Amino acid sequence: MTGPIRVAAVDLGATSGRVMSGRVTARGIELEEHHRFPNGAVRVGGSLHWDVLGIYREMLAGIRKVAETGPLHGIGIDSWAIDYGLIDRDGQLLGNPFSHRDSRTDGVAEKVVDEVGARELYARTGIQQLPFNTLYQLVAARGTVALDAAETLLLLPDLLGYWLTGVVGAERTNASTTQLYGARSGEWDVDLARRLGLPAEVLPALRDPGAVVGRLRPEAADTLGVGSEVPVISVGSHDTASAVVAVPTETPRFAYISSGTWSLVGLELEEPVLTEEARVADFTNEGGVDGTVRFLKNVMGLWVLSECLRSWSERRYRDVELQRLLADAAEFEPLRTVVDINDPRLLGPSTAADPMPERVATLAAERGETVPHSPVAITRCILDSLAVAYRRHVRTAAELAGVDVDVVHVVGGGTRNATLCQLTADACGVPVLAGPAEAAAIGNVLVQARALGADLPDLAAMRALVRASYDVVRYEPGGDLDWAAAEARLP
Repeated sequence: MTGPIRVAAVDLGATSGRVMSGRVTARGIELEEHHRFPNGAVRVGGSLHWDVLGIYREMLAGIRKVAETGPLHGIGIDSWAIDYGLIDRDGQLLGNPFSHRDSRTDGVAEKVVDEVGARELYARTGIQQLPFNTLYQLVAARGTVALDAAETLLLLPDLLGYWLTGVVGAERTNASTTQLYGARSGEWDVDLARRLGLPAEVLPALRDPGAVVGRLRPEAADTLGVGSEVPVISVGSHDTASAVVAVPTETPRFAYISSGTWSLVGLELEEPVLTEEARVADFTNEGGVDGTVRFLKNVMGLWVLSECLRSWSERRYRDVELQRLLADAAEFEPLRTVVDINDPRLLGPSTAADPMPERVATLAAERGETVPHSPVAITRCILDSLAVAYRRHVRTAAELAGVDVDVVHVVGGGTRNATLCQLTADACGVPVLAGPAEAAAIGNVLVQARALGADLPDLAAMRALVRASYDVVRYEPGGDLDWAAAEARLP
């Protein structure tokens, strides 16, 4: 394709979704938001589900807005990982997908580990032991009517792409997160699935980022107001895979933090790290664009703060406002309280009976930390705890992979949190470069543009275009706080 390339990037998060247009030329990238909508799990009958039809409706509305404002050459979808829908032989969805925060997987991981063995499981898949991995969700679903009736399993971006095109498949970067994907083979681990009594035939054919999923179904084209020749393009459909594409690094000696509801802290490598030390440290090896490996640790992220804010807004602290809270927290006593931000008790949504602020206070009390009570004290505790976790995981990743880290790139919504970015630089002891905020959408756009003919032969070329298009904020490490001692206070 000659001339500017303009695509729709659908970027879905667990708390919100957005649809953007991306215009790519040899000089740079122009990104414009056309539609944003809230997202969140819905509790029905005691279980947490995604309103995936509502997500699809909002996605269509956003893509239509993109099409109404200029040419549309392609569509790409990225989202969070792990969650899936089941399709029957007639192509119909068998119920709303479960949220990974649902309690149905409680205790399942331990049973699987007992059956397969932790070392073998890690040697095969290289995946961090998270209680909600797709593998454990499927084991929890064994014997259910839905799984017995399923013809195919589609991870969420693939499900939405299927509704647009009628084509089934699984994009590799997202498939690699399921704990059903071979870390070395790059294929589904059918043997593992069968050993655990799972129907391996539901695992669809794999495809690479940049592959054309298919052309639009006539009904989808009519809804969007475009021709059916517009392709849906497989991008790095795990949002972190797309975000890492947009890391504007000039050095291979970098670590990244994709900072949002979750924080993904890690390195970009050429090969997985499947050592016993990596397993014990609970690091994950996930697929990246162009055959790279994202060697990283999942950290609870800003989810904890957002759930605290929601709890405070529903209670007596109705005047709590995020930016004022962050400003006050920046002036609050540093490292007064640190907690394990990855404690599983912080995973579920805040409720009236079990509010998130009280959970944070409970963790502090259990460790003998000064118990925070006010919103400012709790906010500072969360920020300090995140920075300490980032320090630990950046250093551990570098040690396990045998590399040096000269700089930490922070991308995603967390780049707007200047206090956290500065604390991260101080804790890690290297400069932090923050930006771009919409990294996942930018990576989505770049992979689409290359598939449509843009001269972007490799990740280096894509990142050079990101640097030409977006400024970053540099945070130098400083201060005289004892971050090592703070880390030692954690389990």
